[in-house]
Amino acid sequence: MIGVEKVTGIILAGGKSSRMGTDKGFLKLNNNLFIKHVINAVKPLVSETIIVSDNNNYDVFGLKRVEDEIKNAGPLSAVYSGLKTSKTQYNFVLSCDIPLITTEILKKLLKEIDKHTDIIQIVSQGKSMPLIALYKKQCETVFLELLNNNERRMNYAINQCNLKTIILQTEEEIYTKNINTPEDLKKIEHLVE
Repeated sequence: MIGVEKVTGIILAGGKSSRMGTDKGFLKLNNNLFIKHVINAVKPLVSETIIVSDNNNYDVFGLKRVEDEIKNAGPLSAVYSGLKTSKTQYNFVLSCDIPLITTEILKKLLKEIDKHTDIIQIVSQGKSMPLIALYKKQCETVFLELLNNNERRMNYAINQCNLKTIILQTEEEIYTKNINTPEDLKKIEHLVE
């Protein structure tokens, strides 16, 4: 498996969280913040972790924080901003609302690295998850061109690159659950000790 010195973690924490009504990264699951769960899962696999957010409250974690290069352009701009800042060829891109994510699930992405693939993403419950994925730094130039042409669709953007998907086993799907509403949070609280 590839060494940590070649991998950066990029955590996106800039969403509006309209359904949750609050910044999702600072929600708690069993006394640990959502974003802390994500940081802890990616930490053993990377040399640096970057948080992409315009919210300076995230500075409390002592990690590099960058703001969106292009404002109000959704996750595509956030991923671009993270890749632009990264110094490594490979980059985990993770949203901050997946508090059940594990290092073991992320290792599956690293094991699929090959010469030809630009993006390796998880497919869970039949849905592609471009915000639980491994990106090569070179995707940065593709994404900037799309953003400059007013393209905002994440799924469109990743399909402009060489893409590989990893389909999770049914029993693994819970680890990639996005928590978007207070009801979603209630459903998973019993899963973490």
